[in-house]
Amino acid sequence: MTTSKKTLKTCNKGHKYYKSSDCPTCPTCEQELKPESGFLAEMPAPARRALEHHGITTLQQLSEHSEREILKLHGMGPASLPKLRSALQSQGLNFKS
Repeated sequence: MTTSKKTLKTCNKGHKYYKSSDCPTCPTCEQELKPESGFLAEMPAPARRALEHHGITTLQQLSEHSEREILKLHGMGPASLPKLRSALQSQGLNFKS
């Protein structure tokens, strides 16, 4: 079994962190960006970034998309759909048919 070598990186804000991939996302900056409440606060970081990148920051905006459209977003996986469905239903909304 091989272990991946972690490289020390520094983000634009000066935070130092180790990563074993080429992913440029700084964990400290990511934590600072995470909402404290709302449905996006419950989402894993890749899924949250995917939604935010496509301008989906409210449940109303989410309800304008189908599950299939959301699953096509880079960073969104099938495990996120139950959380999204539950958040929509809590506000009387659903995914677009």
